This record gives sequence, structure tokens and C-alpha cells, in this order.
Amino acid sequence: MSTTHDRSLWQTVKSIPHNVIQFMSGAIVRIFGTSDDDYPATGVQPFEGEPTKEKHF
Repeated sequence: MSTTHDRSLWQTVKSIPHNVIQFMSGAIVRIFGTSDDDYPATGVQPFEGEPTKEKHF
């Protein structure tokens, strides 16, 4: 039982750097990758209000 437990522990320890690198590379790809936003192109919107005549300081 001790040998099996040691092997399992060693495999877990060996997989930790792989998991950390995979996690970090996924984050880097998400940050610097192409945008997956699906927003409509709106362009410049005109101002449709009344500007104030008085200035309040």
C-alpha cells in the first residue's frame, strides 16, 4: 500500500507544474487573443439634448 500511495503522490506532484503552466497559458491566450465579443457596430452617436446655458462651479 505504501508503494501505491507514494506513486500516486509522485504523479500528483509531477502534474502540478503542468497544470499551472496550462492555467497560465489559457489566461494569456484569453487576454491577448482575438476578441470574441459580438457587439453591433454603432459608429458615432449624435448629441440629442439641450446644452445648459448656465455654468455651475
